[in-house]
Amino acid sequence: MSATTREPERTTAPPVRIDGVSKAYGTGGGALLALDKVSLSVEPGEFVCILGASGCGKSTLLSIVAGLDRPTLGTVDAGGARVGLMFQEPALFPWLTVAGNVELALRTRGVPKAERRRRAAELLAAVHLDGFGRKRPHQLSGGMRQRVAIARALAQDSDVLLMDEPFGALDTMTRDLLHDELERIWSERSLTVLFVTHNVREAVRLGDRVVLLSSRPGRVVEEFPVPLDRPRRIDDASVAALAGRITDRLREEVGRHGA
Repeated sequence: MSATTREPERTTAPPVRIDGVSKAYGTGGGALLALDKVSLSVEPGEFVCILGASGCGKSTLLSIVAGLDRPTLGTVDAGGARVGLMFQEPALFPWLTVAGNVELALRTRGVPKAERRRRAAELLAAVHLDGFGRKRPHQLSGGMRQRVAIARALAQDSDVLLMDEPFGALDTMTRDLLHDELERIWSERSLTVLFVTHNVREAVRLGDRVVLLSSRPGRVVEEFPVPLDRPRRIDDASVAALAGRITDRLREEVGRHGA
């Protein structure tokens, strides 16, 4: 595989700007500082992976960008972009059908019933689940449930997709297949993706750029551009080589903080 620089596709969506964001839980001497002056800019159409040890504030940062939490200090500006959030667990409603779970996101946007059905069918087809709309979540495999969760996130008509370790609980083969699906959807829809993971190879496999956070409190300690042609495979030699460099830096950071 040749190594060439890939510029993220420019879209009309605004960039995401994270400026000096700190987050503390509690007050006074007992306060726990989760994030410390994190600054990061994500360009339209860029796929950025955030990497760090457990407890470094990765998920907290996504929650702040999504508007589910507020920073103690600093600002987040998505420029009015629509932001969707996907968690590690699919969190599907078991009493709804697959199509019903996707339609729920459309209903909250006020989409009429007939249009909801049409859009849900299109989104399920986009994640290769056409024909499964009438199934219940318990009738699907773990990977298929994650595909439904991706379709539901896309139903929010998001410009920016925030993903919090969405494939961490899946087996290697299913995860690899979903990497392909996510990359295809990202490319076709010109999405901006902020993807949290603890898997270094996954970060290099997917990202245009890997942002490394320190152990608690989370700070940006280094950024690694990923100048590798797409499509990539997680076992490519070039992916492994860059992942090795990042792993060494991560170990250094974890060792420095005793985490």
